[in-house]
Amino acid sequence: MPVNQTAPLPAGDSIEPLRRADLAAVQQLESASQSDPWSMQHFADELDNPVASVDLYWSKGVLAGFLCSWLVAGELQIQNLATLPAMRRKGIAVRLLEHVIARSRATGLTSIWLEVRISNAPAIALYQRFGFSACGTRTAYYPDGEDALLMKREE
Repeated sequence: MPVNQTAPLPAGDSIEPLRRADLAAVQQLESASQSDPWSMQHFADELDNPVASVDLYWSKGVLAGFLCSWLVAGELQIQNLATLPAMRRKGIAVRLLEHVIARSRATGLTSIWLEVRISNAPAIALYQRFGFSACGTRTAYYPDGEDALLMKREE
C-alpha cells in the first residue's frame, strides 16, 4: 500500500489523543526511546498548546508509540516521534505518520517539516519513504552537540 494511504490498524490497536492521565506513560516511553527525553511538563505543555497534537498508538493496551506535531497555517511540524524500543520495526511510526498526515490534509496541509538526528539512519530512511528530502542541517542542534538533518515534504 502506498504511504499516502492509511491502512486499517491491526485488531486491538488504536490511535488516540494524549490525555492528562496518559502523561506518565508517555514520558516513560520517551525516556526509554530518546537520549535526551522531554520532561513530563513538556508533554503537559503540549496539551495546552492550541496548535499541538499528541497522538498515542496503543497496541493491545500497551502504549507503543506517539507522535507530537504542530499544524500552523498549513505547515505541519513533526516535533517528536517515538516508538517503544521493543515495538520497533512493526509499522507503528508508519501508522502514526499516515494518521497525522491524513488528518492534516483535511485542514489544508501544504508542507511538512522535521528535524532528525544526523546519525538516526532508520528514521531518515522512514522519512525518505514518506517523500521527505533533506534541505539543510542544524549544527549542534541537540544538547549533546549532534547535528540535525532538516527534512521537508511538499504536499
